[in-house]
Amino acid sequence: MIRFTVFISLLVAAAAPLRAGPVLDYATHCAVCHGADRLGGTGPALIPEALNRLRGADLAVVIAQGRAATQMPGFANILDEEAIVALAAWLESPLEAELDWGEAEITASLETNAGYVRPDAPVFSGDPLNLFVVVETGDSHLSVLDGDSFERLARLPTPYAVHGGPKFTPDGRHVFVMSRDGWVQKIDLWALEEVARVRAGINSRNIALSKDGRWLAVANYLPTTLTILSTEDLSVARILDVTDAGGTPSRVSAVYQAAPRASFVLALKDVPEIWEIATDSEAPLFTSLVHGDEQGSDGAVRTEELFVRRRIKLRAPIEDFFFTMDYAHLIGASRDGERGVVVDLIEGREIAELPLGGMPHLGSGISWERHGRRVLATPHLREPMLSVIDTGSWQVVQEIVMEGPGFFLRSHETSPYLWADVFFGPNRDVIHVIDKESLEIVRTLRPVPGATVAHVEFDRHGRHALVSVWEDDGAILVYDAASLEEVRRIPMRKPSGKYNVWNKITFSEGTSH
Repeated sequence: MIRFTVFISLLVAAAAPLRAGPVLDYATHCAVCHGADRLGGTGPALIPEALNRLRGADLAVVIAQGRAATQMPGFANILDEEAIVALAAWLESPLEAELDWGEAEITASLETNAGYVRPDAPVFSGDPLNLFVVVETGDSHLSVLDGDSFERLARLPTPYAVHGGPKFTPDGRHVFVMSRDGWVQKIDLWALEEVARVRAGINSRNIALSKDGRWLAVANYLPTTLTILSTEDLSVARILDVTDAGGTPSRVSAVYQAAPRASFVLALKDVPEIWEIATDSEAPLFTSLVHGDEQGSDGAVRTEELFVRRRIKLRAPIEDFFFTMDYAHLIGASRDGERGVVVDLIEGREIAELPLGGMPHLGSGISWERHGRRVLATPHLREPMLSVIDTGSWQVVQEIVMEGPGFFLRSHETSPYLWADVFFGPNRDVIHVIDKESLEIVRTLRPVPGATVAHVEFDRHGRHALVSVWEDDGAILVYDAASLEEVRRIPMRKPSGKYNVWNKITFSEGTSH
């Protein structure tokens, strides 16, 4: 069993009143986002293992001034310099009580819904493949919308701080969501009920579902592992300790399914590697390895094993990435870098470099055919523009200037437009609608002045585009995708994202994968 030891200050805090100083400052100002135990919530874990890039004065500066392109505010107007320095030093200290988190702990955390009864057919009359799953982070709930009537069919509680896109089984029946503190929840959309949940990590990044729907991969920051669960019963199928070839541990910054390759692909945050892990005995990676070609493998392979792995070495770590539509290439970038890198997944090597400064958010990129050539577009978290890239020549075709840095892009095969939010800065209440051929902004929407609007998703037919008003007293705005006029407004509690079953299980070219 792979084991990882972390420490929980909450146990000590429960035994005695909070002391004055950094402990009280943390409880007052930080715990709501980073967790009472410092192990993460909507914000990352604040323990030494997670702060290896923010030491000493750098951490104090972040506390004082906030952090660009995140929702971390500055506290210089609330805490004085001495208090900030003391808080930074305290956060760099280890926690005080041990907790092991391996297979036994994951298994013991399983919670099942005793009232759940598996139905033989959907309990509602709408199209089960045109449902929307809406994550409401305002009060940790998930709403299920009928994609034709836009009526709310159910509203279910979720773990705190759901993060990353929900993942659907290939038949669209079940959806899995994950929280930043590692809880994975399985929901039966036919029954409109939770089935079970399990804690797969201490601080987690995102999840991916295998092509056949049998395996769910959980990318962990803490411990530095990839946990693979059976989707049938959320039991542990494998825990992979994530280190480079020399044994240096790394957090997993992202994991995605590469469906045509029947594999998971991982970006490692702390070492210059990406991993590909076979999830099916018919996967090209599995076939090549068991036939004796161990190029890219780090050891012997037993034919009865799934989850065989190869390493692809890079010049620098990447944190975020995007697949071409054929899944032959991966385009990656780091959050602090000034370049993008193109990796040939068949050959297992870097083949090109892209000038992508401004922290590109490739995980929300989209791809489409333009003038007979395939292009992709990505927003930048630190610059007010979109980059449009030709995936044949790997050249930047155009940079589209926006009213501020954005976070998400969306489109649909039937739509002539892509929708881009302006998530950061004073114009966060803006959505740009851009012609996919001319690359011109044809409409700028400001539906709720002063409120953050973000994350568009289309229904399965491309007739409507849904937009989130990303506020605690927010809403889902339903737009006619042709006229660009608002047709309905559905109140929601900070709806951070919404996901259409059909678009996700068919890998629509207008949505992130």
